[in-house]
Amino acid sequence: MSKILELQALRKYYATQKAVDDISFSIEKGSIFGLLGPNGAGKTTLLRMITGIFYPDMGEIVFDGQKFDPLNDIQQIGYMPEERGLYKKMKIGEQALYLAQLKGLSKAEAMQKIKFWFKKLEMETWWNKKVEDLSKGMSQKLQFVTTVLHEPKLIILDEPFSGLDPLNANLIKDEIFGLAQRGSTIIFSTHRMEQVEEICDHIVLVNLGKKVLDGSVSGIKQSFKENKFSIKLQGEQMNANNPAFTILEEKQGGYVLKINEGFQSNDILAHFLQQGVTIEAFNEILPSLNEIFIRLVEGSNAKTRSFQQVD
Repeated sequence: MSKILELQALRKYYATQKAVDDISFSIEKGSIFGLLGPNGAGKTTLLRMITGIFYPDMGEIVFDGQKFDPLNDIQQIGYMPEERGLYKKMKIGEQALYLAQLKGLSKAEAMQKIKFWFKKLEMETWWNKKVEDLSKGMSQKLQFVTTVLHEPKLIILDEPFSGLDPLNANLIKDEIFGLAQRGSTIIFSTHRMEQVEEICDHIVLVNLGKKVLDGSVSGIKQSFKENKFSIKLQGEQMNANNPAFTILEEKQGGYVLKINEGFQSNDILAHFLQQGVTIEAFNEILPSLNEIFIRLVEGSNAKTRSFQQVD
């Protein structure tokens, strides 16, 4: 798969602070990519360099196979910042039309696409409302529409679910999947790790201006696993005296085990099967991205780690 974006050794300094310190990664076309990190990690600076708002002090950005040219390439990028980027006194319909034309659409084409998106996101009755009269969630839906309606190659969404109720969050999530399926590439920046696990194919974690984690979601979770398994036996009590595993806790009628060094999961299964015990459930427990995030960020000297897809 070809790459839509490549960041090569990017650096950005503010006085003595290294906001972005030698960060490199690439994003495949049609993927949903998670850019993660705590507050002050350098995420916003990275996004502003990708959108041409800031220029890197060192390094290079390659967009769709060519050196990034903000003046021309920005038409192929949609950016939804976390802070509101809307004109409060303008009517919603007029604002959407104005922003669409700024992105190069004709008035007729813009009107067609706006009506399509307003109907899709149940915003048809909002046309004459002013932005200042919208709730946070309604503003978020409008900002999402103005970001994607010109069908950019690269869509950057910074905390896109902020202020949305669960119903509208699911509506936007489905549209994100649909945009990726139709060929757009999504950069998704958020603090909500459960959303990242559900949505993203690949993630990069930055901390203190440096990249500390880079890989597929499944590959990263596999790489941080700790040989923990949940097991439920039919009508049997677990014997704790077994060299193959250690019982960590009893949980909901079953047990959480850690397989000891030198043994494998098949050894556990074989042990109970030989005893004639019926196993109702046996599942590996993988760490959540939230657990991995906390583990790496809490250690401020974490080194870069890269992981590939694990099937």
